[in-house]
Amino acid sequence: MLLQHKTLSICIWLLLFSAGVFAQQTPYLAEDRVAADFKKLLNRPRVAARPSFQITKTDSVIIETGYIYSEKDEKVPILIYKPVTQAKAFPAVIFLHGTGGTKDAKDIKNILYQLSKRGIMGVAIDARHHGTRIAGGAHGSKEYVEAITKAWHNTDPTSQTHPFFFDTAYDLWRVTDYLVSRPDVEAGRIGMGGISMGGIETWMAASVDTRIKVVVLDIAAQSFKWSLDNDKWQGRAGTIQAAHLQAAKDMGDSTLNKKNVKALWDKLLPGITGEFDCPSMIRLIAPRPLLVLNTERDQNCPLPGAKIAFESARASYISKNAADKIKMDIAPNLPHTTTPEHLKMTLDWFSKWL
Repeated sequence: MLLQHKTLSICIWLLLFSAGVFAQQTPYLAEDRVAADFKKLLNRPRVAARPSFQITKTDSVIIETGYIYSEKDEKVPILIYKPVTQAKAFPAVIFLHGTGGTKDAKDIKNILYQLSKRGIMGVAIDARHHGTRIAGGAHGSKEYVEAITKAWHNTDPTSQTHPFFFDTAYDLWRVTDYLVSRPDVEAGRIGMGGISMGGIETWMAASVDTRIKVVVLDIAAQSFKWSLDNDKWQGRAGTIQAAHLQAAKDMGDSTLNKKNVKALWDKLLPGITGEFDCPSMIRLIAPRPLLVLNTERDQNCPLPGAKIAFESARASYISKNAADKIKMDIAPNLPHTTTPEHLKMTLDWFSKWL
């Protein structure tokens, strides 16, 4: 009898949870409209890439370090790990670090190296206001938060920057332009993935850039709208807390609250609780292979919001007869962190589909 009671309770909980998830779903704009609107929002003058790289050859990998230009005065530092084989061209994966990280971090270099051992060119960049994009090197996320605060204080709409995710998403389009121009890259076999902030920048960039053929999101899928509606915005706001505290102060508030958090998001991430929220944009990745990795107790990307995003995407995959190309894995009892198991899934996913 006790077992039956527990089973019934679990079933009721699942039904209530599913109802809650579906109740949060929004009738999003048509996919082509979302793509066009996002490209227009991030549009800026195109410039020549002017690539410059230095090459180091070892017995196990060829390493290239250098940069391209994404805007007139904006260099994108790039690190490339290239397989040591006789092949003339390789599939490539752009993989992105999280908040406060860099392309040169040990975990990112390990991913690039593991990709190279699978015959895939691994590519990493420093996000805006991270790593070597700051003269002398960034101090974790300090300069990133400062740039967000400055953008919040900007009063000239014609010079508004979007350092919070959007500007790096634009850089990723330009990095893809560069990769498809290289004779040693198979232009039809480019993937993209990232951890946390890097994963968010991935779904933003890859959703509307169909040249990205395979996508992995690690602790990055979420719903900004769900977080606000359900008072679960604290983790995401905490990643740039000083900027949010300044916004709150500017609005006459002594503490963070839903109103001042939304105000910063609306200015620096316009549309992030509507057509540019993850559940809306992630649909655009279909039918390209998509792996979504989350943790059960993620405070930055709360699982209910991540499930809303996944279910929105899955509906699109089903409608396009591609249900076998989307997968979600949830690591139990863990906060906002990546795991060795998810790293292996990431590498296996790119190996399988590229």
